[in-house]
Amino acid sequence: MIQMIGINKTFDKQPALKDVHLAIGRGSIYGLIGSNGAGKTTIIKLLAGIYKQDSGEVLCEGNPVYETPMLKEKIFYIPDHPYFFAHYTVKHMAQFYKSIYPSWNESRFQRLAEVFDFSMNKKIHTFSKGVQRQAAFWLALSTMPEVLILDEPMDGLDPVARKKVKNLLIHDVADRDMTVLISSHNLREIEDLCDHIGILHQGMLLFEKELDDLKSDVHKVQLAYKGDPPKDLGDSLKMLHCEKRGSVMLCIIKGKEEEIEKVVRLTEPVIFDILPLTLEEIFIYEMGDIGYAVKNVIV
Repeated sequence: MIQMIGINKTFDKQPALKDVHLAIGRGSIYGLIGSNGAGKTTIIKLLAGIYKQDSGEVLCEGNPVYETPMLKEKIFYIPDHPYFFAHYTVKHMAQFYKSIYPSWNESRFQRLAEVFDFSMNKKIHTFSKGVQRQAAFWLALSTMPEVLILDEPMDGLDPVARKKVKNLLIHDVADRDMTVLISSHNLREIEDLCDHIGILHQGMLLFEKELDDLKSDVHKVQLAYKGDPPKDLGDSLKMLHCEKRGSVMLCIIKGKEEEIEKVVRLTEPVIFDILPLTLEEIFIYEMGDIGYAVKNVIV
């Protein structure tokens, strides 16, 4: 449904994106992660039709986003800092969005008032950061978007509000095939919500995969031997990281689980466990594999 083909974008002679190719299927929740300054916000604003690429194509349903106003009526973008008109209430903002989004659903707007449980008649600038973000979701979901683009969507939300928002997003994806793009530094949130992941670094998309496939390619392995560990173990496996804690080795290994197990079993370890690996750990060691300096956060 959404495509970026050979996208390049430069600001003040500094390249922000370099030959980016990206694809997001309809009804998918796609998580975009990357190092600071990687170009995530640039991608988001290109997909929202705010920026125009220097070269390449940004397409939604096969049509160019920037040049097609009717497409933008199907897209809603909630930035890192949601914007509201000065001294407007939620009700005033609803009237504004109703005038520019043909798909506005008034009955849903009224139903969501019960979900978010704060006044639609109070000026939004008086709300806390978290409540302002909830107001943004209230308004966004009332437009019934086909594409929802979110930048740090859970920032400032308390646990109860996060659960509400997650449930609403999942419901709309399941019920209406809404497509969601999420950019966030909170990898645990991405892991909970997303089915596809794209990793961006220095303006280049390193890869994009289904989350389950990504997890099946990188593993955390715990090992221990009676004597010294075999010196050639790293020659037979693609080690992204390995450290020793007492007599136990903790290794991050890239490859298929069956192949890793086959190689390790031949070395006759007294302890051999494959442990759950978080998206945060995968990100850190994938980035480390391309030379990005990161701190070891495995615990």
